[in-house]
Amino acid sequence: MHEYDPATLAAYLAEHVDGFTTLDGLRKFSDGQSNPTYLVTSGRKNFVLRARPPGTLLPSAHLVDREYRVMKALAATDVPVPAMLHLSGDDSPLGTQFFVMEHVDGTIHWDPAVRDGAKIYGAMNATLAALHAINPADVGLEDFGKPGNYYARQLSRWSKQYKAAETAKRPDVDWVMAWLEEAMVPDDGTVAITHGDYRIDNMIFAPTGELRALLDWELSTLGHPMADLAYQVMMWQLPHDGRFKGLGGVDRAAHGIPTDEAYIAAYCYRRGIDAPKDWNFYLAFACFRFLAILQGVLRRGLDGNASNPLGAEVMDALIEHLAKEAKAIARA
Repeated sequence: MHEYDPATLAAYLAEHVDGFTTLDGLRKFSDGQSNPTYLVTSGRKNFVLRARPPGTLLPSAHLVDREYRVMKALAATDVPVPAMLHLSGDDSPLGTQFFVMEHVDGTIHWDPAVRDGAKIYGAMNATLAALHAINPADVGLEDFGKPGNYYARQLSRWSKQYKAAETAKRPDVDWVMAWLEEAMVPDDGTVAITHGDYRIDNMIFAPTGELRALLDWELSTLGHPMADLAYQVMMWQLPHDGRFKGLGGVDRAAHGIPTDEAYIAAYCYRRGIDAPKDWNFYLAFACFRFLAILQGVLRRGLDGNASNPLGAEVMDALIEHLAKEAKAIARA
């Protein structure tokens, strides 16, 4: 939680955010493990404020200015994003950089086993295809990431992030990192705007199933589109037991949720591309990247810089589970 002076913050927001009048409430959303996000109430209007966490942070993490930039760039595209209203500097009244965006009404589905799965998963699929079809230069994002060798650069980055946040030796993780380096796929020249955390609980849906807003762009960059697709499919392999947000053990047909194969085929059809090669590499890398992210969450929680509602024991188990999944995929 950020410390701040209400009068100073109110005056700042009134000066920089159109439609803001008085600071009637600032409530932190309880869910989420990334950049702290607050519901700001001002008269009859609501806003959302998203800030860098306080305390010591890992290098290149929690860059809210990148989130602000990519959502602002996508405002006129087919990818639904909230309107961006203001980006502060590092010397803000909260003590860290933040941005303010519009509040979008709708539902966040924390459980992926939704009832109207066909419509909701269809909307997710169409939005992902629309995002990857955008030419970054057409929206001013041609310099949003480094060109070429996406997977090699990402493996290097997340290996360093994992090691920097390591809390215990995990032989399976070390094995997976070594395998990914040895099995590295060649760069095929494909570049797209990638979301980085494309999953159902980072989206706001209308009651009728339309996707109203895609949120949490902290990990977005210019990268390979298979990274987003494999990450989403990988998330569904997790157990569906209340603690995790997977579809393991769920009767997908009863919910109208497509199989992995059908979802991938629908995406490729929308993009007009062939079925992905090297799928096991993409899937194993998605497991590793996610466990590296979770390791960062675990480290920050132990250091007192972030809450961890799952608890260290459960987080440890999830990291170990992902490492074993990645190893099994690599050996398949």
